[in-house]
Amino acid sequence: MKRFFDVLLVALAGCFLLLPIMLVALLVLITSKGPILYWSDRVGRNNQLFKMPKFRSMKTGTPALATHLLSNPDAYLTPIGSFIRKTSLDELPQLWSILVGDMSFVGPRPALFNQQDLIDLRTRAGVHTLVPGLTGWAQINGRDELPIPTKVALDVEYLHRQSLWFDLQIIFLTAWKVLKQDHITH
Repeated sequence: MKRFFDVLLVALAGCFLLLPIMLVALLVLITSKGPILYWSDRVGRNNQLFKMPKFRSMKTGTPALATHLLSNPDAYLTPIGSFIRKTSLDELPQLWSILVGDMSFVGPRPALFNQQDLIDLRTRAGVHTLVPGLTGWAQINGRDELPIPTKVALDVEYLHRQSLWFDLQIIFLTAWKVLKQDHITH
């Protein structure tokens, strides 16, 4: 049922978001050198690596680290990087990852390949069995501001509470937080 919901929602979202996707792609192309998309190595279900696309908001050559671990993240942003990150427009290409089944709309955010502390805690808690999501329970409860153990505790809560109704609540709350630009630091 969840997979059917994901594919249906991607089809609906694609209809409404095609123009903004094309516009953001054009803006990335004309405001900075490098590819339009950044393909990030991420940890998926059962700790399998996959390539997750995002609109490139950072300059080419930026270290492959979580943004909050960079000493001066603003120095790496492209001219429109801050805007597309704060509005979460950089996440739109992940609709592709949902369509091909690497991700779901709701689940724990996929860890970077080198976030071993997060990967280990999720594996011990059984969270690694979930398909990662575009958004998740931890995302709407603090995003990158959360310490890793808190993030994993919220992921575990999602693991035990997951349902279509809970997913719909998380999607609604995510839209609300994006509109308010809540918990977005870069």
